[in-house]
Amino acid sequence: MAKGDYLGEFELLVLLAVVRLDHGAYGMEVRREIEARAERDASIGAVYATLDRLEIKGLVRSREVPPDKDQTRTRRLYLVTADGSRALTRTRDAIDSMWHGVKVRG
Repeated sequence: MAKGDYLGEFELLVLLAVVRLDHGAYGMEVRREIEARAERDASIGAVYATLDRLEIKGLVRSREVPPDKDQTRTRRLYLVTADGSRALTRTRDAIDSMWHGVKVRG
């Protein structure tokens, strides 16, 4: 993989949150998923900046969803692309390979 093909830590968290949320991956829900599962504060601005970057890279795609009866405005729904799924798999494999045989002393 080329240098730009690797996922950064926050990109990985955002992409995993989009996968987990499936068809409910709106920006605020992605933020909540990261905070709940990774126990990490995530500003909504950082989430949207990362989603934009992932979309430019072709790892997610988005579409506008019209408001339903409980919503007052259009929202943007994010879905992982096939390239995004491959990037997740490559990243997991690289991390697993690096951890193989490592014993952390503490």
